[in-house]
Amino acid sequence: MSFRPSKDEYYLEIAKSIGLRSPCMRKKFGAIIVRHDTVVSTGYNGPPRGGVNCFDIGCVRDELDMEHYAAYDATCPAVHAEENCIVNAARNGTKVLGGVLYIQGVSPEDNSLVESRPCHRCRRALINAGVTEVITRDTEGQILRYNVGEWTKTDTETYIKKYKEATAGK
Repeated sequence: MSFRPSKDEYYLEIAKSIGLRSPCMRKKFGAIIVRHDTVVSTGYNGPPRGGVNCFDIGCVRDELDMEHYAAYDATCPAVHAEENCIVNAARNGTKVLGGVLYIQGVSPEDNSLVESRPCHRCRRALINAGVTEVITRDTEGQILRYNVGEWTKTDTETYIKKYKEATAGK
């Protein structure tokens, strides 16, 4: 009997394949948005259209020995896979409201799975786009599900906590 992947596995493999187009030297991420069992948009991490990328000239973050998942805005020209997926839908007039985003990342060295979790900026974009769920795999291949609606509460609580810390003693 042959193996038939689940829908989640199927869509994650599509996202993984899309990520292989990424010009990033550190990690390659691919994302898709699915509505009503149909892929409505795709995206991978890379610079804005026509912009320079690390694949062509080298990676500033590697040269500065910077950690992964931190301080993107100042040192990386990339638009994240989730953002590109939302933007590509908008460019084509495609509705993502109520959709599910699948994201998968791999290492450029050996295509092994890497942690794929939306950063805070991407979480906010997904909330505002109306995406309801994010599905990914951990480095062991286990499927992980995130309820996007819960991120609003978490983001709000984190901000209030940081604000109170910043204003304590004033």
